[in-house]
Amino acid sequence: MTNVEREFLTLSFSNEGLDRGAKQETFEPWDMTVADWEKEGLVTDFNQKLTVPRVPTEVGYIAKDREVVPVDHYYMTMLEDPIFRLEKQLGYDPVRRMAFRIPFLSYEEEILEDTDEYFVRRDIDGWIRKYYKHRSLFLNVQPVVKDEETWEIHKAHTLEAYKKYCTDENMHKAYDKYHESNAKGEYPIRFRLMGFFWILRDLMDNEPMLYAFYDYPEMIEDIHRFQLDIYKEQMGKILDIIKPDILFFEEDLSGKNGPMISPDTFDEFIAPCYREIIPFLKERGVKQIFVDTDGDFTRLIPNFVNAGVDGFLPVDVNAGVDIVDVRRRFPTVKFIGGFNKLKILEGKEAIDEEFKRLEPVIRQGGYLCGIDHQAAPDTPYENYLYYIKRLGEVMEECRGKKALEDE
Repeated sequence: MTNVEREFLTLSFSNEGLDRGAKQETFEPWDMTVADWEKEGLVTDFNQKLTVPRVPTEVGYIAKDREVVPVDHYYMTMLEDPIFRLEKQLGYDPVRRMAFRIPFLSYEEEILEDTDEYFVRRDIDGWIRKYYKHRSLFLNVQPVVKDEETWEIHKAHTLEAYKKYCTDENMHKAYDKYHESNAKGEYPIRFRLMGFFWILRDLMDNEPMLYAFYDYPEMIEDIHRFQLDIYKEQMGKILDIIKPDILFFEEDLSGKNGPMISPDTFDEFIAPCYREIIPFLKERGVKQIFVDTDGDFTRLIPNFVNAGVDGFLPVDVNAGVDIVDVRRRFPTVKFIGGFNKLKILEGKEAIDEEFKRLEPVIRQGGYLCGIDHQAAPDTPYENYLYYIKRLGEVMEECRGKKALEDE
């Protein structure tokens, strides 16, 4: 059985044809956590290859061991190989992690003010931020989009970058090298796209964005139209090269107290985007569409499902989301994550108890068991290796041939 087949069948609700459950991690690891593990014996070049981006609107990692050119931010495969190799080294069924980004990160950096205490800089995302020189602190001074006028300016700027960098030649240079192995099913591809709530936050910041639903509804619809048109043009071609087995939209629209928008606002502004893009992606071979959001998203599950979403990750336990209860309420929804990452800090007994808590959902299927985000920097390496070992054992015991034999 190929890794692609195993992942797909693990996310089904049947054991038929499945040898064992897939053993995967939810997200790539934190660089600080890997640095701690290196002190405890892990040998890896992860932190020599990758670094955290300089601006907060860029998600994931960027290359550290070579020059980063603008197109690297858009056809995003920089983080793929080091993470793949590390996950394989740790004992996971590794996945290839890639993304496509609209070229919002296309401004020339410019220092606007420089003093002994701080400097003010226009960053590559067009935001103006104040950075303190003697403290690890920055303040947002001005987002790139404030109103309809600034959106039109930013849109025109982005379109110029799009025409310059998002070419067929650059696309093939980024993704062609994965075509053959992906076609053979050697590994699944987990692909990211910026979501339709996320894009507004990245352009405007949280509070102005929430006011914009009321003050600038036509602008929001135009932003989404711009986003959808680019996604359809680009993904129509990318999906001829690679076939992501899971594509997830980064949204992060929830906190511990629930979603930041109401179901009505979601249905008015966000749901139409999903209803348009999901059939487009699935017709071109994407098998599963997930949404990435921290916090308690459960109030919006019916709205997302009605818009065509298959599942969610990372299922944030420490925001009060109990995957066992959520599965009881929504039996056909799929999940990735849900294992309380803080239990790994507590040791082997706590890890075993957490797997026991999750066992009913694992046995039901439609679930890739993994930690609810990323292992925290204080996580002992020995404990994490035990977690990975137990994950493999539990996914074998609860899914596939062994589970069928026990029935």
